[in-house]
Amino acid sequence: MATQGSSRGERGPARSGPARKKPRRRGWSLAGAASLLLTLAVWAGVAGAAIIAFYATKLPPIDQLAVPKRPPNIAILADDGSLIANRGDTGGASVRLADLPPYLPKAFVAIEDRRFYSHWGVDPIGILRALTRNAAGGATQGGSTLTQQLAKNLFLTQERTVSRKIQEAILAVWLEHKYSKNQILELYLNRVYFGSGAYGVEAAAQKYFGHGARNLTLAESATLAGLMKAPTKLAPNRNAAGARERAAQVIAAMVDEGFITDAMGKFALAHPAEATKSDGAGTANYAADYVMDVLDDTIGAIEEDIVVATTISAALQANAEKALTEELDQKGAKFGVGQGALVSLDPTGGIKALVGGRNYADSQFNRATAARRQPGSAFKPFVYLAALEHGLTPASVREDGPINVRGWQPENYSRQYFGPVTLTKALSLSLNTVAVRLGVEVGPKTVIATAHRLGIGSELSPNASIALGTSEVSPLELVAAYAPFANGGIGVQPHIIVRVKTAAGKLMYARKGSSNGRVIDGAYLPMMNVMMQETLLTGTARKGDVPGWQAAGKTGTSQDWRDAWFVGYTSHLVTGVWLGNDDSSPTKKASGGTLPVEIWSRFMRAAHQGIPPQPLPGGLWQAPLVAPPFWPDAPTSVGAPPPVADAGGPAAPTGYPAFPGAQPRRTEADASPRGRSGGLVPPGLIPNPGDSATARPAPRERNFFENLFGGG
Repeated sequence: MATQGSSRGERGPARSGPARKKPRRRGWSLAGAASLLLTLAVWAGVAGAAIIAFYATKLPPIDQLAVPKRPPNIAILADDGSLIANRGDTGGASVRLADLPPYLPKAFVAIEDRRFYSHWGVDPIGILRALTRNAAGGATQGGSTLTQQLAKNLFLTQERTVSRKIQEAILAVWLEHKYSKNQILELYLNRVYFGSGAYGVEAAAQKYFGHGARNLTLAESATLAGLMKAPTKLAPNRNAAGARERAAQVIAAMVDEGFITDAMGKFALAHPAEATKSDGAGTANYAADYVMDVLDDTIGAIEEDIVVATTISAALQANAEKALTEELDQKGAKFGVGQGALVSLDPTGGIKALVGGRNYADSQFNRATAARRQPGSAFKPFVYLAALEHGLTPASVREDGPINVRGWQPENYSRQYFGPVTLTKALSLSLNTVAVRLGVEVGPKTVIATAHRLGIGSELSPNASIALGTSEVSPLELVAAYAPFANGGIGVQPHIIVRVKTAAGKLMYARKGSSNGRVIDGAYLPMMNVMMQETLLTGTARKGDVPGWQAAGKTGTSQDWRDAWFVGYTSHLVTGVWLGNDDSSPTKKASGGTLPVEIWSRFMRAAHQGIPPQPLPGGLWQAPLVAPPFWPDAPTSVGAPPPVADAGGPAAPTGYPAFPGAQPRRTEADASPRGRSGGLVPPGLIPNPGDSATARPAPRERNFFENLFGGG
């Protein structure tokens, strides 16, 4: 029988104290992990909210946020409604989404933000996708949505910082809350930068393809959408290959998203977009700049997009540019001429063409409106008109010979003299000595008053040399002052703006017909016409003509061959050409009768194509068949001078002291009821040194030297 002790022995010795448990291996339970993640998420959310709240304080209060007003665009149109240029900070007008081809906005969505219509301003999935692809070593991608890009363009700078990205996200959410998806897309397309100074899809379409956004093709739309990656680098007018490759990526994305069919994509790839290339010097921009110069005085401050209708003819502007630039390219170096300008007006003063320089891209200085140069002999018509108004006629005779005015001895270009000549012959051959005699006879102040009356606005110096055009004028004002010869004697106000409307069609300004009234008496108009017509027939502008049309004009060459001019007119157009150098350096003897006449003729022939010829208003004056008994015994014509480009030649130097004007000579014509019967009866010769035996002045009349020095 087993004892109790033996029984314990079999079980082993008894343990004293509590029994010890084996240790367990501890691990993460699912519940614990979830709890920790939740805790971290809460703290991350708190931190994120704090960060967002902090950067939100850097923004204006939400209730004060508003989309900034888009800078106004000024669309400048030619007289046929075609676009000349856009002016303003954006470079193009705003367009409605509904007016665009449907594939245009879809191109931007496909390549920039495929989840645009499903996210709420920020796209976490898009951000993760971009991060994944960037980490894998692929092409760097951004995670910004179209809404974020718009927020950046509207409210923020272009800096790449974490703080800006946070603010961008905040503003994107606000935009999504404030506007519909289509409104956001429309804002985006009208604000985004496309390179080359173009903001908005309309400006980009005009810049790169030469037409409006409404007419963009699928290939052109894909090209513009592709620019968002790198506007400058991928500009189609600079990097055609790069732009085409990027456009193909856009088209592929559009096919993938189902925005276009596979057939549409293949067609677009087979017919890639072609950027427009400038076919000229871009001189229409000179006209657009002049519009901007006068627009503020016309309508004041501009608060919204406007459309400005102008007098500019797109065809005439193109012809003017071609005539000027091609002639200068071919012959400018030969004549030492670096620059030029051309202005053409209709008889009412409307500017039909305005070329302010050889190439707008090279120089934006508008020589047609802002340059002030000596007109030389192109100023003489004002001298001759003043002489007609003081009793002379085209048949009146004055001496072409040496003359000394207080030490100043002006000469003809050829340094030859032809003795007694008619005013017609003197003007057509641009004889300097006769012009000076006439200027002295009527008085410099009278000449200046005549020029100002016809439209010269510049200050003119009242000295004897004014007869040779030594005071500076602009091409525009000189051409405008010739307009009364072409329209029947009415002074004009040169103008370029016809009408201004808002983009919505509200009329803001409409020009009403206005003039400076009659500035040339009808009796003198045919006299001026016949004298200046002779310039083209037998005078210094013999290279100039407009087939089938009566044309008249005057050449001009300034001191030391610095400026060469020709201003001429028909009943249809008045056109002036100036050539010279910006630094006023002398040309290689370029005169008004050479290159300016050639440019003028080339332009005017093209401008009159297909237009029925019309005579000059007022007709052409005819001399009396029989001379009255007091007609002086002097020849009315002389042999033609040797062929010269511009017998006027370089004008007199400036700075000659003012000369007191002589009183007009009275003739028997002054006894008529009108006082002066149009000057049909010429006065006698003004005596000159050594010709007292042939001159027969009326008794007690002041002779030339008495007029010059006083007394008598």
